[in-house]
This record gives sequence, structure tokens and C-alpha cells, in this order.
Amino acid sequence: MNENLEVIILAAGLGTRMKSKTIKILHRAAGRPIVDYVLDLAAELTQRRPVMVVGHQRDAVQQSVGDRARYAVQEEQLGTGHAVLQAAALVEADGIDGKRILVLSGDVPLTRAETLRRLLDEHARAGNALTLLTMKPDDPAMYGRIVRDDAGAVQRIVEAKDASDDEKRIGEVNAGIYVFDGEHLFDNLRNLKTDNAQKEYYLTDLLQVLRERGHRVGAVVAEPIEALGVNSRSELAQVESEIQRRVIAKLMSDGVTFRNPATVVIDSTVRIGADTVVYPFVTLEGTTTIGEGCVIDPGVHLMNVRVGDNVHLKTGTVADDAVIEDDANVGPYAHLRPGSHLGKHVKVGNFVETKKAVFGDGAKASHLSYIGDAEVGADVNIGAGTITCNYDGVHKHKTIIEDGAFIGSDTQLVAPVRVGRGAYVGAGSTITKDVPAESLALSRTPQRIVDGWARRKQKKSE
Repeated sequence: MNENLEVIILAAGLGTRMKSKTIKILHRAAGRPIVDYVLDLAAELTQRRPVMVVGHQRDAVQQSVGDRARYAVQEEQLGTGHAVLQAAALVEADGIDGKRILVLSGDVPLTRAETLRRLLDEHARAGNALTLLTMKPDDPAMYGRIVRDDAGAVQRIVEAKDASDDEKRIGEVNAGIYVFDGEHLFDNLRNLKTDNAQKEYYLTDLLQVLRERGHRVGAVVAEPIEALGVNSRSELAQVESEIQRRVIAKLMSDGVTFRNPATVVIDSTVRIGADTVVYPFVTLEGTTTIGEGCVIDPGVHLMNVRVGDNVHLKTGTVADDAVIEDDANVGPYAHLRPGSHLGKHVKVGNFVETKKAVFGDGAKASHLSYIGDAEVGADVNIGAGTITCNYDGVHKHKTIIEDGAFIGSDTQLVAPVRVGRGAYVGAGSTITKDVPAESLALSRTPQRIVDGWARRKQKKSE
């Protein structure tokens, strides 16, 4: 941690190319707003909370970021130099001497902390007043070109809109990340001019100002992916893909197996234990955590789910805000809706849906059932086609099935109702009253057999 480092995050622009009502820094990549990744970077480098320069939708930005940052407001977007200047009061409040100031963009989430440390180290080693990050992308496009002299020293940055045809052919471009010595930043910003096509105050103009005053300016080249900014939906997709690639690479290094990593969608907030195997076309989102030794079959989709150890989630299982404890077996094509909690060794099989249902250890609902607003005790067996009838059209009601009970196939349990410990409910029953412990409940119409009926029917039709 660098105690003398201040971080300024530029986050005032709306991002019109996103074609969205939402400011671009709040668009999500791998489960989080893209500005969160920039805030993480700042937290890795210094204990000082960064100053975030906000403008468009600042209330929404501040609500999202909270107290992770201090805030300066840019009422009019008059360029990057003007934006940085809005942070001056907060940065200068407890003195500027001896400080270094790192300027980041809120829409550039892929920069690595080690790259910024390399930038800071080079700044200190070379005794620079300004050190900037540069890159050499395949297509320089609209980036500012880095103009060097014959000795390779950085002379100036020319914005693409102001560049000549020769300058536009330069392959090294500005990555938009800078570190300044504090005493050289704000006073010079206050004297900037707007002699450019956009009539804006360019932070990059300080390079030439500092050189003219005899100060050193340096540059560190980074991989282009680390400076990718999010200005369009296409770039957002690129950023998300890279974050997910990094997440999967880290999980694999920690002992997780991915059968086909390129097909998995995974948020950066997901945690997975060692020796778990993840099959293709799995989607893992939100605060999902998966324990050790699990198998996650193709087509599983989890959102905010806590999964224990040695759990098998079979093909097509969907779960949302649910808990699945150790050694459970779920699916294929099960649906665990919010509030579902499966205990240890529970089996919830194919085409079973649960909602606000708590299953005790060893309980089973193997197929074709709906269990909603229910407490299912330990070692309960629920037969195929069972339904807890929990809704009367106005209110939801609860079904309680105590430990060791056996529910026969094609049973309707009309809540509120309780089936006692060790009780049996015969197949095809509709249960509307409580069933005492260790008893048998039946509600079938007696079977009637009419001898010869089919033969007589056939003769009538001839």
C-alpha cells in the first residue's frame, strides 16, 4: 500500500454510444458494475479512498458506489483536464507535497494491479513529473497518438480528432491512465487552454507543459486489453468475456475442472471449491458458492445459491436464492425457487419444483412434484405427482410433513395441513385434514369392477 498515493477516478460521462438510459459505468460485466473493478484497483494500491468525479446520473452512481469513494462533481463535461481539476479541493485538503496522483477512468475495468504498480515504480525510478500508460492496439482508431522524438522520449500526445494524417499512422496510443507528482498537477491544470477542435481542457496537454518547464515525462507500455474502455455494447461484451476468462483461469489454478471453459457463463462474485467439475453451458451468477467435490452437469443455472460439498446438480437444474447442503442430488430439470433449502443427502429429482420448502436430511422427492411453502422432515419419501396445494386464491398456506413420513404418488396435500411423524398417505389421496403420527390416510373412491362391460360395449358399436 502506498500511503502517499491519491487516486482520481473519472466517471462523469454518460456514454451515448451505449444507447442506454443508464450511465455506462453502471452497466454490469460478470455480475458487477464495471466501475466496481476500478474501485477494487484503487483499494489494492492505497488505503486512501479514491476521489470519483461524477456528473451524469451522479445520484445513481453514488448510490451504487456508496462510501467506497469521495465525490467531486463536474457539472459540465469540458474535458479530462477540467474533470481532474474538480477533484483538486479534496486532494489538496491535507496537503499535496510528496503525493503522487493516479488518474483512472471509471469505464476501464481490466487494468491489472501489477501493471499499475509497474507504472508507479517507473515513475519513481525515473524521477518523472508525469508517467503515462500506453499501448499498441491492432487498430489505433480514435485513441490519442504518442509522439516520440528520435531518441524515443515522449514529446506529446495528439488527440485523434486533432492529428495529422502522418500522426494518425502512429501505432502507439494513449491508454488514458496517468500518474503525476502532486505539485505539478493542479496549478498547471488551472492554466490550461482550449486550443483544440473540441474546445475542451485536455489532461494530455500537461505533457507538453511539463516538458517545456524542464520536467521529465515517461511512459510504460501495457497490453491493449488492460486499457479497453467500455463505450459500446460490443466493448462491454469484450470486457465481460475477459473478466470471465480471468475468473475461470483463477478457479482452475485453485483446483476446479471446467470441461469446456469457453461455454461457461460465470460472475466474478462466484466461488467454487477444489475438485468440483463444471460441464459445458453452465451459468453461475450472483453470490453463488459451490463446495468441494461437486459435479455441475450441462445446462445448470444458479443465481445466489449456496451449494455444499459433494453435491451433484444434474442437467437442466435451475436454482435461485436456495441452499443445497452436502451430498445432495438434484435434477435433472429440477427447479429450486427462492427459499428452498435442501438438507444433507436430500434427493430432489427430475421435474420437481420447490418454493420456500425446507427438506430435512435424507428426504426425497424423486420426480414430478411441486413442493411449495412446506417443511419436509428428515427421511421423508414423497412419491411422484405429489402437490402441496398452498394457495387458496388469496393467501399462501403451509404444509408440514414430519420425519419419516411416506407420501404416496399422485397425492394432493391441501394446506394448511400436517402429516405426522412416520405416517403413510396412500397413493391418489387428497389430504385436507391433519394425519396423526404413524397412521394411514386414504381418500380414494372405492374401486368398482363391472364384468363384461367392454365386450357388451363393443357389440353395441357393431
